[in-house]
Amino acid sequence: MTYTAKILSRNSVIVIAAFISPYQQNRDYAREHNENFFEVYIKCPLEICEKRDAKGLYKKARAGEIKLFTGIDDPFDEPKTPDIVVETDNCTPEDCARQIIDKAVEIGYLE
Repeated sequence: MTYTAKILSRNSVIVIAAFISPYQQNRDYAREHNENFFEVYIKCPLEICEKRDAKGLYKKARAGEIKLFTGIDDPFDEPKTPDIVVETDNCTPEDCARQIIDKAVEIGYLE
């Protein structure tokens, strides 16, 4: 997806890509290969993620039915240098979205 974002961005297309990227190495690669990279860390405690899990994936992971599940039996590298951290356990979805939009305006990606 990083390559596609790079090509689109290079051709003046605004790209919003939602990566589930538990490893710092992957995020570093995406930042390195995209000029207008804007990292948003959607932060949420594991307990809250499990409570919000409508599909029951965390329960399956804890039961051993899903292997290499991020945060359960596979690590999550907390981002070192995100452009913004949005703590979803402390605000509404609308407030979270507003924080991201405001930050994008602040750094000049949106007007």
